[in-house]
Amino acid sequence: MAFKGIELGLALVLVIMLLGRATAQSSCTSTLASLAPCLNYVTGNSSTPSSSCCSQLSIVVQSSPQCLCSLLNGGGSTLGITINQTLALSLPGACNVKTPPVSQCKCK
Repeated sequence: MAFKGIELGLALVLVIMLLGRATAQSSCTSTLASLAPCLNYVTGNSSTPSSSCCSQLSIVVQSSPQCLCSLLNGGGSTLGITINQTLALSLPGACNVKTPPVSQCKCK
């Protein structure tokens, strides 16, 4: 179960990556942009995620988990933002947000 949370944490890393580039084609763009309050935490500029970050993460997980799933197909790209992957992977746990199993994603 912890491994599944890590995988969705990895998806969150990819969310942050998408925030650094324009993704107009994605129907999830505004949903993913709503996770911007998490940027300070996953870049190591804050030792704990803000309440707004955790609230937004919870909302995305509950209302649009497919937006996190869609990122599993996206692949990573070089960013101008340095993301601490350990922190990004720990975000669901730090926010006490239960993530759905990755097996529910319908990724290609």
